[in-house]
Amino acid sequence: MIAASLADNLLTAPVIAFIVALVATFLRFEVRLPESLYPILSTFLLLAIGIKGGRALAEASPSEIWKPLLAALVLGVITPIIAFGLLRLFGKLDIVNSAAIAAHYGSVSAVTFTVLISSLESRNMSYEGFAAGLLAVLEIVGIIVALFLAGGASSGSSWKEALSEVIRGRSIALLVAGLIIGSAVGTERLAPTDPLFVGLFGGALTLFLIELGVIAAERLRDIKEAGVRLVILGIVIPLVNGFLGALAGTAAGLSTGGVAVMATLAGSASYIAAPAAVRIALPKASPGLYVTASLGITFPFNLTIGIPTYIAMANALT
Repeated sequence: MIAASLADNLLTAPVIAFIVALVATFLRFEVRLPESLYPILSTFLLLAIGIKGGRALAEASPSEIWKPLLAALVLGVITPIIAFGLLRLFGKLDIVNSAAIAAHYGSVSAVTFTVLISSLESRNMSYEGFAAGLLAVLEIVGIIVALFLAGGASSGSSWKEALSEVIRGRSIALLVAGLIIGSAVGTERLAPTDPLFVGLFGGALTLFLIELGVIAAERLRDIKEAGVRLVILGIVIPLVNGFLGALAGTAAGLSTGGVAVMATLAGSASYIAAPAAVRIALPKASPGLYVTASLGITFPFNLTIGIPTYIAMANALT
């Protein structure tokens, strides 16, 4: 089942675009998108995800949402603690770098989530549309817990500044804006915008992943600094957290697609919100470690192998 799911996942335009860009960059071909296009694509994707989630929120009842929301809160606390423990015990990293990397694994990757959604839709697997709201919860809670684990490594003022950076940052702001737009306008009145936010979504994601393939290839060159142990943990931590996410999604009563979403959110690693927060709160932490782990190791793993594995976990548990 995993092999079939892996083949289905790999043979999609966004994933192939990422792999082609990754290989092309290694071979020194110039495939990078114009610099001005990157923020436009990221804005479009985050807003589209939020609007889709808002539509679902407008139609969902509180009884449907409270269990998944509670599960997301619990995961937001547990996943950075597990990452921190593994990085300290097996990675042999100091408290500051362990907490910095744990912030990335406690938080989530909106792009990994987006690729999963595309993958589920290509398989005609339904999922709870309010998942974008869970993404926002995990993004914030995971970083807060990781910074708390750092203890005295960050001062009170930098801690508050980092938290403000996460909450008011582009990724959360655009997701929340989309959620508000989608829930306020509703499915019927949003229909005229579907050609843009629904019809063009797959193409925009493909373009975006070309750029991320280039960036990931550049980070992979830093693996020497990261070390073998961090490379291994960059694969083990997502699988452990992803399995916990699948269990939490099942306990919350989510559908098979919803469980896959929860597993992917828990197994992903942030490389947008978390680096910004860590840079402020933990300036002594090494970007060569935390950015390489999240973007250079975990993101390519999740894109190619992780997502099919999380879907297989969801199928096995539901």
